[in-house]
Amino acid sequence: MRQPDRHAVERHPEETRAGGLAPLAVLPVFVPLRGQRAVVIGGHAGAAWKARLLASAGACVDVIAEEISDEMHAAPQSVPDGAVALHARAWRPDDLAGARFVVVALEDEVDAQAAVAAARQAGAIVNAVDRPHLCDVQFGAIVNRSPLVVGISTDGAAPVLAQTLRSRIEALIPLGLARWLDAAKAWRAEVADRVACMTARRAFWQRFADRAYQEPDRSPTRDDLDDLLAGGAGDKEGSIVLVGAGPGDPELMTLKAVRALRSADVVLYDDLVSPEVLAFARREARTLLVGKTGHRPSCRQDDINALMVGLARQGKRVVRLKSGDPGVFGRAGEEIAAARAAGIRVAVVPGVTAAQGAAASLSVSLTARGVARRVQYVTGHDRDARLPDDLDGAALADPSVTTVVYMPRKTLPALVARALAAGLPPTTPAIAVASASRPDERDVITTVASLAEDIEALAAGPCVVMIGEAMRAAARERLSDDVSQYSSRGPACMTAMRNSVAARV
Repeated sequence: MRQPDRHAVERHPEETRAGGLAPLAVLPVFVPLRGQRAVVIGGHAGAAWKARLLASAGACVDVIAEEISDEMHAAPQSVPDGAVALHARAWRPDDLAGARFVVVALEDEVDAQAAVAAARQAGAIVNAVDRPHLCDVQFGAIVNRSPLVVGISTDGAAPVLAQTLRSRIEALIPLGLARWLDAAKAWRAEVADRVACMTARRAFWQRFADRAYQEPDRSPTRDDLDDLLAGGAGDKEGSIVLVGAGPGDPELMTLKAVRALRSADVVLYDDLVSPEVLAFARREARTLLVGKTGHRPSCRQDDINALMVGLARQGKRVVRLKSGDPGVFGRAGEEIAAARAAGIRVAVVPGVTAAQGAAASLSVSLTARGVARRVQYVTGHDRDARLPDDLDGAALADPSVTTVVYMPRKTLPALVARALAAGLPPTTPAIAVASASRPDERDVITTVASLAEDIEALAAGPCVVMIGEAMRAAARERLSDDVSQYSSRGPACMTAMRNSVAARV
């Protein structure tokens, strides 16, 4: 048996306190101005923005300036209630009587100091444009989802960084949250009456916040209030969202797609979804690969449907994440039908489809005035992995159409043969793009006659083919670049290359 250490110092429990706030460069505060009077001294463009901002916060704004810019003249029409009055004259100290907020936008330092002193004498909060040493408060970058308002300050160190952060934060806040915040205002007193316990009340508002962020696109109802007060049993209802992941570049994701991934419990994703896109899913979400890849072993669609519906019936928020756009050769119709047949709520978030991603990467337009007035998307294989029998050869040969072929690799020789037989000129430009918008993107610019052979040079990866006269500009640009590379090899070699370009484009 271990003997106690006679030299050990006895220790008793002691209370500790968490560390305080780290030092703040500025104190973030929010000033209510609705119905209050504000004055702007100065009429240049920078002052006009401040006048609009004050009026948007509900202030009645008087602008006093000897010279009023065009931007300031437009200010009264740019706010909902038009609460901006313009006075083309020099300011006087009595103009500031009763003002809650004053903006000084004067060019001369001495004049600015005099105006700031008069504003403070009148008891107003003062901001002096481009003069932080004279300011009581400074304006930061603003995220406006009113009544949700986020202010960002860098204490003047990097205003452009503040604007960048504002854009990032805006991307994460759904526009529809304003409706839920209006409901929160309307319900707050009733919730306080019906939920006496502070802990239970906090739990209610946590459930409220979760639901608002999960369903920002609809307006809350009394049913939501009753359900949340009862413990949020309605939150147990599952849902399915089909989300387009785009062609691969994560920056091509829509804001709505990112928000769907951030709120998902389970993500069912395809082989072609890039890891960078999948990284948008919240950490707690389960991610399940349900790969469907042409001409290779794939998950059966019926099994995917059953898994998706089964998870939703467990109360899970399921995101079915698909490369490109779910509605373009993505089997979205079958999955929507399965969800509806099971009585599961289903929604679709569109994405940038592969054709758009490929065209954007090459800086080409799928349409061109006087050249291509229509775009058609066709699939390179049917359920049996063969070229669809009903693919219209006449439509493929139409000279005024840009044709985009999805999943073309195995059946491209048959598709080209059908198009040529229907009258498509063999010199029609064609571009094959693999892994569009991704770091390993590769392309081949060629003609229809050489397409089936030239596509073999592309590495493995998701591929689309674009055919039509709208591609000729890209072909000329690429082949012109090739000519310039031959210029150092002598006139004869360069002439031969130019002749090759002329023959092809």
